[in-house]
Amino acid sequence: MAPTPRRHATSLETISVTVPEAAVEAYENAIGSVCTTVGIFEANPEGTQWRVEGVKDTGHREDELTLALMLAELTSGISAPLERAATEAEGWLARTYEAFPEQKVGKRFVVRGTHLPDAPEATRIVLTLDAGVAFGSGEHGSTRGCLRALERIAHRHPRRILDLGCGTGILAMAAAALLHQKVLAVDIEPWSVRVSAQNARRNRLNRALTCRLGNGWQTPAIRKNAPYDLVFANILARPLCLMAKNLAQALAPGGTVILAGLLQTQIRMVLAAHRRQGLVLEQVLTEGDWATLILRRPGGSCPA
Repeated sequence: MAPTPRRHATSLETISVTVPEAAVEAYENAIGSVCTTVGIFEANPEGTQWRVEGVKDTGHREDELTLALMLAELTSGISAPLERAATEAEGWLARTYEAFPEQKVGKRFVVRGTHLPDAPEATRIVLTLDAGVAFGSGEHGSTRGCLRALERIAHRHPRRILDLGCGTGILAMAAAALLHQKVLAVDIEPWSVRVSAQNARRNRLNRALTCRLGNGWQTPAIRKNAPYDLVFANILARPLCLMAKNLAQALAPGGTVILAGLLQTQIRMVLAAHRRQGLVLEQVLTEGDWATLILRRPGGSCPA
């Protein structure tokens, strides 16, 4: 039976900017401050330009949006004109549902939207997300790469786990469900922390996930729980490079890190930054143009 689209009381609009990779994070934060859904898409085949877009009620929170865009321009040094497009409220969620079918990832996971009927899965872990806020839901190459990488290292039984830049919480939930361990999920965006907590409750994993607002490695909760046996960092290439030293210091001897959010053309740059900190590459996984790196800190081993 097809889902009935939810009715929306006001008209919707899609707002977007097109920026180089270095400015994506700043503009994602700006648009995310006023939109409940934010997506990042390649704007050209070379991967040098990205479109950051969000959906919001038409005319709402305009002052906040103006200030957020000004801040993004100041912090990134990039001026990007804002584009607007009317979005049909009645059909928007239905189109979102259509674009979010069930997704089987690797050998162990299946990702489903809340609009799909429940179906028993004997061999896969089911992760259920609200399709209305399902960016980062498993359809993206970097997310899929991280889930596949998690399968590859699960035999190490890591106990102290961090999902840095958790987004919707999908990686934290996958680790908690597969490894039966508690996971710290941290994001700089209040919306992401809220959605991660909601998804954890939806999947009955709220006792396993601790969702916290924080800014990278200076977050008190992150510092308190270090060192880590496993870290997910599905962010972007340049922030990954900048955080390499802090990551290496917070990783336990024998600990594993799964890095994603980078294009295959950026592997060498990201790898060089982490090799300088003594981390060793174990494997590279690819999904389309995207790459996922599995690295390990030498010495010791994760507890069995």
